[in-house]
Amino acid sequence: MTGRPVISVENIEVIRDGKKILGPLTWQVSEGERWVVLGPNGAGKSTLFLLCATLIHPSSGTVHILDEQVGKVDLFELRPRIGVTHPSVTLEIPSDERVMDVVLTSAYAILGRWNEDYDLWDESRAISLLTALGVRELGERTFGTLSEGEKKRVLIARSLMANPELMLLDEPASGLDLGGREDLLLRFDQLASDPLAPCTVIVTHHIEEIPAGTTHALLLSSGVAVAMGAVADVITSEHISKAYGLPIEIAYANQRFTARALR
Repeated sequence: MTGRPVISVENIEVIRDGKKILGPLTWQVSEGERWVVLGPNGAGKSTLFLLCATLIHPSSGTVHILDEQVGKVDLFELRPRIGVTHPSVTLEIPSDERVMDVVLTSAYAILGRWNEDYDLWDESRAISLLTALGVRELGERTFGTLSEGEKKRVLIARSLMANPELMLLDEPASGLDLGGREDLLLRFDQLASDPLAPCTVIVTHHIEEIPAGTTHALLLSSGVAVAMGAVADVITSEHISKAYGLPIEIAYANQRFTARALR
């Protein structure tokens, strides 16, 4: 049974410098679903991510996030309900910020610790999230000393700190070595099995980075949808070949997808 809409994108278009970079697109994400947005470079994935994160507005059409229409709601009240992991967040965090504080400050939707008061519940939640992401031992380190993979895990813990209703992750496994990627994807699978976990949307370039537990997929190419729906119906050789303009064979085993170009 379909839950309430968490994201509702209705006939949107995004135009920059006279060029349409996304749309027209109508798309809906409902409670309990776990989506992946996939497509080649220039497909419009990052633009759609920024729309869902309320960081940009569409040129036309409407975007509803958590029952609120973007453009007609106080974003400072809406944004704390959305957990976001995006490369721009990494650049905004002070390099000398303690890892524990990087996670804790998300409770106030701020970057950089000032004079906020945190209670034992806040600290316990931050520790439990760092533990769930496999980086509890980094709590007293400064953010600038972490590896790329460690930073990604800390930022995912941060995005969960405020108990969001929606979680958006942009290329969460990019830049990780094989072991780091597989460990992170296993942890995503564990999060997906938690009935209290938020609805998630992951943006990625790579089919191999689609976590087990993903329920739905949106495949974009040149700003429009090639296919959307149940992940097994979307991630097929036919659809992927069409989106990437290259004959590609898709295989599925052990709840994971792989792809290879046909010669």
